[in-house]
Amino acid sequence: MPAGGRSAQLAHTGLRHGWTTGACATAASTAAYTALLTGEFPDPVTITLPKGQTPSFALAVEELAPRRESAMAGVVKDAGDDPDVTHGALVRARVRALPAGSGVRFAAGPGVGTVTRPGLPLDVGEPAINPVPRQMMREHLARVAERYGGSGDVEVEVSVDHGEEIARSTWNPRLGILGGLSILGTTGIVVPYSCSAWIDSIRRGVDVARAAGRRHVAGCTGSTSEKVAVALHHLPEDALLDMGDFAGAVLKYIRRHPVDRLTICGGFAKLSKLAAGHLDLHSARSQVNKGFLAELARAGGAEEELATAVATANTGLAALRLCEAADVPLGDLVAATARDEALTVLRGAPVSVDVICIDRAGMVVGRAEPRGPGEGGRV
Repeated sequence: MPAGGRSAQLAHTGLRHGWTTGACATAASTAAYTALLTGEFPDPVTITLPKGQTPSFALAVEELAPRRESAMAGVVKDAGDDPDVTHGALVRARVRALPAGSGVRFAAGPGVGTVTRPGLPLDVGEPAINPVPRQMMREHLARVAERYGGSGDVEVEVSVDHGEEIARSTWNPRLGILGGLSILGTTGIVVPYSCSAWIDSIRRGVDVARAAGRRHVAGCTGSTSEKVAVALHHLPEDALLDMGDFAGAVLKYIRRHPVDRLTICGGFAKLSKLAAGHLDLHSARSQVNKGFLAELARAGGAEEELATAVATANTGLAALRLCEAADVPLGDLVAATARDEALTVLRGAPVSVDVICIDRAGMVVGRAEPRGPGEGGRV
């Protein structure tokens, strides 16, 4: 067991890991192809993951067509203790023989999406079955073919029961993956609360925006801030990044994959955390520093009595209201400081940054105009 990293995190928390949709599809396709060649479904079916683990999966459904024209097997996804929207989903794979020399072809069945926009690791028109799950399936199908005398030339149609409905709770529609879910996974294992899926979706969102030629993107903390960014900048849907609490993930990825302009839009309290140097804005991992807000208020002309009131306010929003009543522009000061912190994280990347702070009603309470490298931050 490594001393650090995901395995250590999992061991420390005692949380149960799960399996990706890619691992489930691999297990299902392996069982289906075995039945196509032998007439019998292995149950449970054991696969080998990229890092050498060999989990076994029980089959939830199986179907062998007359004259073995096709075979279908299904596995229920177990995401362990991760709050994954696909937990409990039934992942099916139907395998059909193809003419010799065809190789392995993949098809999107019901509930699996199709790629309609560039910028993803799959071509437009392809089923949303990511490269690593495809490779896993190819390798396992080749082993089955070698063991039972098959050619290995097959079509694999992957489907997910109710996948189109589940996909509405994911990034897929915005990324241009239509009709259902993506079949994902690079290790085959879901580590609970790793946040990796969200961060990966942020990266894919940047890729899609760049591939579409977007020169201005917006990282937003939620749906309300997203509406504000659209209203102010008239950005198309594929230029919007659902940043959530992961400001650092947006900034670090854009540092390596620049766009001309990044707008950061979010609630005043969350962006005050960014201004104070926090890159993870989740309430469990960073808190509003009202002492820091008091210092900003002093810099904006607040008298000591007001600064003390800000430092002892119940919430960040309460501190903001105190300053608004005294004509101290705390919202603008937070926005400007957050912008400069973002420029610091960007480390001189050719990206201009502006920041918009809003309240819970979606009203703009602070703004910082665009600045580029060398114009702000501690670069």
